[in-house]
Amino acid sequence: MPPAETCRLYLVSPDRIDHPALFAADLRAALDGGDVAAFLLRLKDADDGTIARAADTLRPVCQQRDVAFVLADRPDLAVKLDCDGVEVGVEACADARRIVGPDRQVGVVCPSSRHLAMEAAEAGADYVAFAAADLDLIEWWSGLFEVPCVATGNVTIDTARPLIAAGADFLAIGNDVWEHKDGPQAAVRAFNALLS
Repeated sequence: MPPAETCRLYLVSPDRIDHPALFAADLRAALDGGDVAAFLLRLKDADDGTIARAADTLRPVCQQRDVAFVLADRPDLAVKLDCDGVEVGVEACADARRIVGPDRQVGVVCPSSRHLAMEAAEAGADYVAFAAADLDLIEWWSGLFEVPCVATGNVTIDTARPLIAAGADFLAIGNDVWEHKDGPQAAVRAFNALLS
């Protein structure tokens, strides 16, 4: 993901998706609500079959709309399931790059560490993700580095403005979209209104 001209949305899946075909309708609605750069499939404690079923159902929804489909933690499955990228922890960055090759994205979660973020960038990360609470870190990074940063963790419509001002390239949004009182499409529309 190149640094955004403006801040863009990075949607994050719920921790569990029991019925991928039903969730696909929510995902379609969200993506039809406005600009979204990427979707991260991050399922907690799911086996490979569950991840594969979800990915095979949701990936086409994203790719038809030119939204990057990223898988959390599993570079091996990201390749096997033809995902656009993988998001991993710092310690897995070099391995992830080796496994997915040069054409898929590798994002690295660096909760609140300048040192780890610089290591990730040197190891070939396409983006780094910082805890949204750390405005100083986001501001410092965006002022010095070309590698884009994602603000992640409890980003809401109410907390987004300072993150945008600090220079975040992407806002990682999850429950605020899927559990929005007016539905996912309205949530994405509201975030996009804020971003423009």
